[in-house]
Amino acid sequence: MRSRTELCLFATSLLVGLAAVPASAAPRKFEPKACVECHTPFAESLRTKPVVHPGVKDNDCESCHIRHGLVGKLVLKRDGNALCIGCHSKESIGLDQPRVHPALDRSERCTNCHDPHASDGSHLLKAEGAEACYQCHDRKPYEKKVVHAPLTADGCRACHNAHSSAEPALLRQAKGALCASCHATKDKTFVDAHAGYPVERADCATCHDPHSSDLAGLLKTSAHDPVVSASCDACHAAPGSEKPFAVTAEGSELCSTCHDVDGLKEGGDKEHAPFTVGECVSCHDPHAAQQAKLLARPGNALCTDCHADQKKSFAFKHAAVEDGGCVSCHKPHASKNASLLVEAGADGCVSCHADLPALMKAAVPHAPVAAGECASCHDPHGADVKGLLKARTDRVCFECHGDVEIAVAKTAVHQPVLVGDCSSCHVAHGGTEAKLVKKSGSALCADCHGELMKEEPGTVAHMPFEAGECATCHDPHASAHAGIIVSPQEKLCLECHSDLGDAAKKAKSTHRAFSGGECSKCHSPHRAKLPKLALAPEPDLCTNCHAKLGERLGTENAHAPAAGDCSGCHKPHFAPEPRLLNVRQQTLCAECHDVKDAAFSKAHLGIDPGVMNCVKCHDPHASKDPKLFKAEVHAPFAARSCEDCHVLKP
Repeated sequence: MRSRTELCLFATSLLVGLAAVPASAAPRKFEPKACVECHTPFAESLRTKPVVHPGVKDNDCESCHIRHGLVGKLVLKRDGNALCIGCHSKESIGLDQPRVHPALDRSERCTNCHDPHASDGSHLLKAEGAEACYQCHDRKPYEKKVVHAPLTADGCRACHNAHSSAEPALLRQAKGALCASCHATKDKTFVDAHAGYPVERADCATCHDPHSSDLAGLLKTSAHDPVVSASCDACHAAPGSEKPFAVTAEGSELCSTCHDVDGLKEGGDKEHAPFTVGECVSCHDPHAAQQAKLLARPGNALCTDCHADQKKSFAFKHAAVEDGGCVSCHKPHASKNASLLVEAGADGCVSCHADLPALMKAAVPHAPVAAGECASCHDPHGADVKGLLKARTDRVCFECHGDVEIAVAKTAVHQPVLVGDCSSCHVAHGGTEAKLVKKSGSALCADCHGELMKEEPGTVAHMPFEAGECATCHDPHASAHAGIIVSPQEKLCLECHSDLGDAAKKAKSTHRAFSGGECSKCHSPHRAKLPKLALAPEPDLCTNCHAKLGERLGTENAHAPAAGDCSGCHKPHFAPEPRLLNVRQQTLCAECHDVKDAAFSKAHLGIDPGVMNCVKCHDPHASKDPKLFKAEVHAPFAARSCEDCHVLKP
């Protein structure tokens, strides 16, 4: 809460500010401007149109728009169609029926068809007549050779309501009544055209296309011959009978009077179920259809009505199914082959996949391909995996190669195997290399590991690596050992370097990296710039593990050999002496230090060098002391007063 002092200061500043305003200053007044004063060009362009919205005509923009909307953004008083219905009630525009035009349903808007300001068309339509409908509907089905007269004269609204209807397809009346409003069903011409049958009791759209057709009389694209020739009595009872639309026989018995059943079977003994039971109308319309051969539904929809499992949408679609439909591979009535296939096995695939015969006869064929069993790996209809595979590549392969599935359940897995991409290394159908690998030897590995395998001048290569024998050390699929090597390093490396293994058995000390099978801590398994494939020069190679020693070599007085040549004193793998020393300690030190020199003898009180243990007093690597004495020394020793403890014999 503000203090009284703050409030007093605020009041004082307010009074001072008011005092600064001239006494003569009058209150500001705003005079509203009409929208057209800014939007003049737009308004003028609208007034030239023959049909103008009343709000525009009366300059009453605010009947729809909010005056103080966001700058640059259209802000209406209400969203979507609710704005229009505020003035145009549903009853007044025929929007009160149960079936609503999709253009007005859900997220669609009145402005899909109408211009909200002005238009050249009646009712503010963006286009006149059928052209307004063609904004959404493809015009091709409505502009065939023979066009229904009302469509030409009055457009779609001759038969359809624009906004809603109680009838399907937004029809103005029920089908029969709608057609009878133009066609006199008792007229002789009409009666003769329909062979005297009382078709006014039937659905005209059974035989006729209500919009346009390439056939006379607006018959649908594919019309049954008796319909075309008005020979309805070929299938139905006489027009004057009690039941004129009754058929003279049931099911295929009726159809077989004209259609040769054996001819339709084409020698096939595996029959389509509807064909077997004589349900021809399961697939065919007996009068007329928009599809060839009187098919009742377009494309694959005819088949998926029964085979609902094939309605699934796939990420990868079989072109034969998409382009040619089910009949690209299946016979519609009967076949000599299972599943009504046109051809058995791979023979059906060859017609599109011309390279298949050669793959079936490859030097190294894939067994399912050689046997023509394409469907053992591929789904012939579609799949969610590339190549129409039934499942992820590895899952498909494991169906036959179950031993590999078990073998790859390891801790170190080759990346292609890990992601299930067997085809990274193997060809799926047939090839020239053993085990169907894409390339032989290291050429296959180079596809991914090309940078590693690139030759570098001045380097030393591991013999198997140089020879391209990657599989000597690595398993191509998976391993229980890091680097996907075929066995632990202590075993793998000694298979070639057996001399080291034999000699190590007699050694007194062994390098932990060697005994622990960590050869790659010191050596590169592939290529290096140093002899013996060393990863780094000494002492850096050693101080990678002996880090504390490395720090001391850099900050203290370093023993000259230790500063640059660890192998001058130590063996890298094993040694006949403790601490991996090359030779006995006294002998090793004597290689650099002249133990017979008088100064040496005096400094060491004449003690026999052969019995000395140099490292009891000296650090062999580094020390803060110039003489490399250890950090912790006995006080008399530090003072060089050996006689305090030792008896000096003459």
